[in-house]
Amino acid sequence: MIALLKFVHIAALSLWCAGLVALPVLLHVYSRNNVHRTQAGFTRLRHLSHFTYIALLSPAAVLAIAAGTVLIFRLELVDTWLLAKLVAVAGMVLVHAWLGHLTNQIGHGDGAYNLPPPLLAFVVVLPLMVLVLWLVLAKPDLTPLLEHLPALLRHPQDRELPPGVVPI
Repeated sequence: MIALLKFVHIAALSLWCAGLVALPVLLHVYSRNNVHRTQAGFTRLRHLSHFTYIALLSPAAVLAIAAGTVLIFRLELVDTWLLAKLVAVAGMVLVHAWLGHLTNQIGHGDGAYNLPPPLLAFVVVLPLMVLVLWLVLAKPDLTPLLEHLPALLRHPQDRELPPGVVPI
């Protein structure tokens, strides 16, 4: 069961990362090309970007995160490298959401859109992917870094939750 979960996690993560690299490049190339100024070119760009984002990237991201979450609980992982990995994955999710916003702008802009540089996503997401890979493979002891955090973040505060926040 664990081997199957790891396979699903790695396969989905690979597809998600490939898409997070390919989609900004695709958006950059097509946004600089005059072919998309025609109706046929715009339709092709819209279909290609939406298919890439909706049919490939998003399901792969959900599957990778879901399989990773199940693995965390099944293997009872609790370590500082895992927390750092989750922060890096959260950064990848933010880039994913921004690419979705750009894809949506293209689709609803009727050709009259001004994209920020999509390659900015590539520059941000590539170091995050390398960081995730390094954290998973090296599993470094990041405990000394925790000592640099403020005491407020390192120790429980022994306070009650506010009444409006307490779940049922």
